[in-house]
This record gives sequence, C-alpha cells and structure tokens, in this order.
Amino acid sequence: MQTRRAVASLWIGEKLHYINQLCLKSHLLQGHPTTLYCTHDVTNAPEGVEIRPAAEIMDIDMELVAVTSASFLSNVFRYKMIQKTGAIWIDCDAFCHKPFDADQHFIFAGHGMLGNLNCGVVAIPQACDLMDQLLDYYENLPDYPPWWNKNQRRKMDRLQHQNLSHAARIYKAERTAFGPQAFTYFCKQTGDFDRAMTPDVLYPVPFQLNDVFYDPYGRVEGHFTEKTISVHLYTNGTKPWWRKNPPLPNSYMARMCDRIGIDPKAALH
Repeated sequence: MQTRRAVASLWIGEKLHYINQLCLKSHLLQGHPTTLYCTHDVTNAPEGVEIRPAAEIMDIDMELVAVTSASFLSNVFRYKMIQKTGAIWIDCDAFCHKPFDADQHFIFAGHGMLGNLNCGVVAIPQACDLMDQLLDYYENLPDYPPWWNKNQRRKMDRLQHQNLSHAARIYKAERTAFGPQAFTYFCKQTGDFDRAMTPDVLYPVPFQLNDVFYDPYGRVEGHFTEKTISVHLYTNGTKPWWRKNPPLPNSYMARMCDRIGIDPKAALH
C-alpha cells in the first residue's frame, strides 16, 4: 500500500481499549505510518503501530493528570508533536474512513451543533503564527483564558482556595478551555478560522448523537458525505456500558471491528 503522511497520538496508561485499537489500526490500513507516544509500557497496540516514549516530545506531569484527566495534557502535546515531527495529530478515538491527502497543510474542522472547532484531528504547519500563539498560551498561562466571560472567571475564582495548580483550576472551571475553546479562539486570532473544513469531513456524527455508533439499527453512514475522511467516536462521552461490553452485532462499532480485525472482548474496561 502507498505510504501516506504519518499520523501520531498520545496514550497515558497501560492498556488500550478496543476502540483505541480499532482507530489506530484503521490508519495503518489506509497506509498512514502510525506512532503512539506512551507514558507506560503499552503491550496491546495493534501490530505495526510504532510505540515511542512520550518524553521524546514533552514530559508528562502525572500529578497534574491525576487531578485533571488522562487527555488533559494531550492538548499541548499535540502541537509540540506537530512542531517537532510534522505528523498529523489523531485522537485515539478517531477512525480513519479514508486516507488524508498528502498536500493538506491545514487539517481541522467544525464540530457538533455549535459551530466551534475541534482539535481531535489536526494538522497545521510546523512553523506558523497559529503554532506560536497556541504554544505561548500553554507555556505562559494568563490569569484567565482571554475569551472567558465574567461568569466563567467567577467560576474559576471559587476554586482559588483549593489545593490546585493554576492549570488545574482553569481545567476544573472549563474542561475544554485547553482543547476546542483554545483552538477556536487562536484560529480566529490568526485568521485561520476560515480554513476549517466542514464537520462532515472529520466529525460527521455530532457528539450529542454518539450512541448511534452502538445501535444495531442506527444508520451511522447516513451522516457521511463524499468528503468524510475521519469519524470521531467520542470515547469521552461513551456510556460506561459500552466501555465494559462488546458492541451489539450489526452496530457500526461491531461492523468496523469485523472489517478491521479487532476483537472487542479482548480489550474491554
């Protein structure tokens, strides 16, 4: 198969769930060299995925992860990884429906029903104003994210007496302040917002409808268009039942596992 652009992601933990195995392997089968940067010794990644230490890109503060989430530091990791390697960032729950084009310098899209951008799949130039502003934000956190309103600031102020770092307080006040909120804001600041692809390219199914992936009578493909490249599966919003049980036969998730060659029962929570 033709070798395409490299893709990469981050995993904080010791074991992949079957959904993560499915998504990583889907990129391999579309010809994308796939790297998984890890904080632990992950032994159940699909064959062909290159495992690299996360420390090659940046140190992961596990104490900060413990008071936020496993995905928290991925918000800065993804841009540092892109800057260093030029690979396309993929979340570990982004399924590769079709290969990315080799000449796409900007890959990101609108998301959901609100018109904001998401950063679950991202490519931007290694050297650009957007990269500089994103990394400056993460490395020199302001007192409050500049786009916050008074209510959001008050919400964070109420956390000031808790034994939390400044970054953790921002996260506790607004979970997406380091992810989609920041990406949307800085794309507007640099004039890159209009480069966004339409949601059907990378997020064809809105987050609010993510149960459809597990419904044996759901028509997931009805959300797709000819432009659809990636299908975000939203594991952060997946109900605990589906993390602990295999998908029902004929559901999109079960059909993709059959097609890609992933055994869900072998990697459940």
